[in-house]
Amino acid sequence: MSVLNISTYKFVSLTDRENLRDCLQQQCDSLQLKGTILLAPEGINIFLAGETDAIHGFLDFLHADERFADIVAKKSWSESVPFKKMRVRLKKEIITMKVLDIRPEEHRAVAISAAKLRNWLDRGTDDNGREVVMIDTRNVFEVEAGTFINALDFGIERFSQYPEAIATHRQDFADKAVVTFCTGGIRCEKAVLYMNKLGMQNVYQLDGGILKYFEEVGGAHWAGNCVVFDDRTELDPGLKPTHEAMPHR
Repeated sequence: MSVLNISTYKFVSLTDRENLRDCLQQQCDSLQLKGTILLAPEGINIFLAGETDAIHGFLDFLHADERFADIVAKKSWSESVPFKKMRVRLKKEIITMKVLDIRPEEHRAVAISAAKLRNWLDRGTDDNGREVVMIDTRNVFEVEAGTFINALDFGIERFSQYPEAIATHRQDFADKAVVTFCTGGIRCEKAVLYMNKLGMQNVYQLDGGILKYFEEVGGAHWAGNCVVFDDRTELDPGLKPTHEAMPHR
């Protein structure tokens, strides 16, 4: 597989989004990359594909901006570029939750690594002996494609429904260790902060989401595939596409 795909995000205040949009678009076009970059006042969300050297060149360019110097990308490979074009878009939120006082830049959700989560799931308890409960924060069609074994979800059709759903069920998770997860980490980061706002304790996000878990651990405790929002459609736990579209010209 010759095409490198990356995804990454960061919650950081962006006050120069129009200039940044033009700069990122020009850089990606010059490197012949395709994908989507979302810019919102709260941060950046990146999905790109291209030749390995071009992707690394873009990351070097990105890291030169001190706001993005610590960004780490999740990587996977495909035979063809799974995007039709290159777009840098301005959005109100890089992931729409519609809870205005949730600001991840000011206070990041407590994260658990893929290796630590596997250890907890192997044992069934966290390091303090609490029962581990997994909550899938993704939309129902994503859950249907694959999820952690015995994970809970609320059958939501869009992430903005999550706050009401978790508020209704928050008492179900008292005295348990709750680990939220999503594709790349961005949704569960906001989810945990909202859960903290509700007074929920011992709540974590899976650092880097499902894709980082696949990258570092594989398919342990997982059933099915993971939906991705490009022409690959889904990735298996080996990060291999389950569907390859015809190459884009």
